[in-house]
Order: sequence, then structure tokens, then C-alpha cells
Amino acid sequence: MKRASTVVALVAPAVVALALAVSGPAPAQNTGQPGNLQIYWIDVEGGAATLVVAPSGESLLLDTGYPDADRDAKRIHAVAQKAGLKQIDNVVISHWHRDHEGGLAALAKMIPIGRFYDHGDGVEAVDKVRLDDYKAVAAGKRTIVKPGDKIPLKGADVVVVSSEFTLLDRPVNGGGPNPLCADAPQMSAAAPENQRMVGVLVTFGTFTFLDLADLDWQKEMELTCPLNKVGKVSLYQAGRHGSLDGAGAPGFLGAISPQVVVVNNGPRKGLGQHDDRIKPLEIPGKPAAAYEKNAYLRMAKLPGIEGIWQGHLSLLDKDPSHNTSPDMIANVEESAECQGHWINASVAADGKFTLTNGRNGFSKTYAPRQAK
Repeated sequence: MKRASTVVALVAPAVVALALAVSGPAPAQNTGQPGNLQIYWIDVEGGAATLVVAPSGESLLLDTGYPDADRDAKRIHAVAQKAGLKQIDNVVISHWHRDHEGGLAALAKMIPIGRFYDHGDGVEAVDKVRLDDYKAVAAGKRTIVKPGDKIPLKGADVVVVSSEFTLLDRPVNGGGPNPLCADAPQMSAAAPENQRMVGVLVTFGTFTFLDLADLDWQKEMELTCPLNKVGKVSLYQAGRHGSLDGAGAPGFLGAISPQVVVVNNGPRKGLGQHDDRIKPLEIPGKPAAAYEKNAYLRMAKLPGIEGIWQGHLSLLDKDPSHNTSPDMIANVEESAECQGHWINASVAADGKFTLTNGRNGFSKTYAPRQAK
């Protein structure tokens, strides 16, 4: 199918069907309907910054992007203003990497922040400067979380599913035995900071949103094998900014079976990177594990996937079959020219949700899956 846009054409089968069903540009009010849960993926160029606003008006920011010239703090602040916020009630820092904590100090000078949540003081030496930066900002308002803890957000449920090497000890969200575990490829552990992640599951009625930040393959498998402890999700924020290098375990992705994926990549980070340097573990008596190496295709081939949305066109790999439909890509240029367009999900009380591209107003509405 040939589309009007010439940036990139979609050929992945799962999303070709989606492209045939989409409507035209959405009216602006789609991103602010009363009674809806709002999620904004703020473009921080392959970092992470996701803003959740409950119908009550209470807010939760997951990560704060890079520190670079306060670019990301300014973008977060602009989206917070668009959402009508006078303060950000809760900030979660998933881990102490620069692309997740870096914008915090500047953001705290732009808008009041209520409470702070993190995995604790465990840190690699190279990242200690960011832990110290965080402590200075969060002084007196900090909470260290563990799996099973709830982060307050009036009108929605936010449960911590991973933190400081540990995971939920029992299933939530209808989770249970995972038949994909038996032959699923395994990998050795990533660097410690990618196992310490604060990951959260946000629930609003029948809608569920899973954000595990950069949690690694080994912990993904531990979270879903032999029991899938997070169940199937409506919307998944792709691990490791969509590169899935050392993440995106097939046994995990198949278990959570996302209806829609949002990729918070940058023009040259995330999609387009390859994980060939990371090898599956060799298990005696079992054949070598095989899996789709291209991250986009690994997600696009998932049974039941209805859409993939990207923060950026991948300039590392512009192959049309390795990127989603142009209408569902928020930014298409190099960082120097990037306007930082967002992606928004507006979730209704009945579980129906609409994603909108801040660049062009293009939207697509997804019907809720059958209630659990």
C-alpha cells in the first residue's frame, strides 16, 4: 500500500492492516477529554520521560530524560502545561542512567514536584553523580519502593512490579502460567543498573500500561516465567528504547501480548541498533535458541499486536519494513532540527483508548480487549 507521506512506508503485516483502518487527523480535544486517563510520551531523543495524568488531575512522571542544555526539562514542562498541571505530584526515576535521571534538577526549578520514588542507593560508580543529584532534589520527599508497593495516583492504580533486582512474588492483572517458557531463549544478566529498574504497571479500568524502562532480558524472563506475574497488557512502552538489545525476550513479549507498543526511541538510539553482540545462553541438551534479531519485527510479529508508535523515525535503519507507518512517527529529523513532538494516549473509562501523534494530529482508536 502506498501512502501519501514519503518519509517511510509500512510493510510489517501486523500494522499494514492497522493503516487501512485509521481515520484522519484527530481534533485537538482528544488529548484532554474530561474523565479520561492521559499518557504523554515526551520526546527526549532516546531517553525516557512519560507523563501520566489521572482523571482526578493527579500526575505521575516516569523518568526525566537527558540533562543536555535543559532541552528535555523544557519539553517535559511544556507538556505538563499542555496537560493543565500546576505541579507534578509524583516522579519515578527508574534507575540512575543519564538518559533517565538527567533532566530532573532543571525540571524541579520549572515546576513544583510532590514526591519522588526510586529503587534505592545501589549504584555503579559511573552513575553515582546522578544518584547524588537526585538526592539533592528529592531531599525529604523521597520513597524507596519495592515490588508490590503502590504509588498514589487518585483515579488509577500504579503498582511497582520490579525494583532493586527483585520482582513481584505473585501474579497480578490476571497473570498465571506461561506456556512460552519451556523453549524460550535465555540470556545472562546485563549490567547491574539494568536489573535494578523500577518498573510499574498502571491500571485504569480494563486498560493496562506497562513501563519497565531498561529492564534486561534475564529479569523479563524472571517476571514472566514460569508464571507471568503482570498478565496481558493494553499498552507496552518498549524496553531499552526499542533497541531490545539484551531485552525484549520472546517469552516475555509473548506473555504480556501487548495490544499497542509505544517506542521512545531517538533518531539514532533505540530502533536500528542491533543485539548481535548479546548471545543466548547455551543450554546442554537443547538446540541453539533462535529469535528475531530485528527489534521492530520482533514486536510487529507478536500475535494480537494492533499498532506500533515511534517517537522517531530510525535514522540508523530507515528500511520501511523496520519502522512503523509514517503517520504514527512523531519526529522524523535529526536531533538538531527536531521539534520534540509528543505521542498521547487518551484512555476512556470503558477501556477504549486513542493514540494521537503530536506532529500531525493523526489518531487511531483501539477497542478494549475482552474483559478479564
